[in-house]
Amino acid sequence: MARKDAILNLRQVLIKRRDALRKALAGDLSLLKELREQTSGDVVDFALDSAQDEISSQLAEVESRELAQIESALELMREGKYGICEGCDKPIPLARLQALPYAITCIECQREAEKIGLGGGRSADWSRILDTDKGDNDISFSDIEVDV
Repeated sequence: MARKDAILNLRQVLIKRRDALRKALAGDLSLLKELREQTSGDVVDFALDSAQDEISSQLAEVESRELAQIESALELMREGKYGICEGCDKPIPLARLQALPYAITCIECQREAEKIGLGGGRSADWSRILDTDKGDNDISFSDIEVDV
């Protein structure tokens, strides 16, 4: 019965997060609309507005992706399939669900998916980070400059 109670608590967490994301996305989208409507200013203002537009757009994309995952988790709850790994059909440990309430795979299946490059349906595009077609690709972390 403890698992059932924990899942009911996770449902409340997911609903609260879903509502918060919906409000945030509404704000992000209205901010993007305002930024696009502003056309006055000099080149520096335009550059800053473009940078802000890009950041807001990326944030909205991340929030939208998380919202879709939450909606999917809530649908799985309605169907009675929540907390069951899509890879091995075994129950996902509660600790994983509490850490990531919209997880659809257990840790073992997630690791396997990442090994073969699937990433649980959310694969990364590593070609944007490292060009593997070139001959000399030795890069250390000390070679990378980061502004904080």
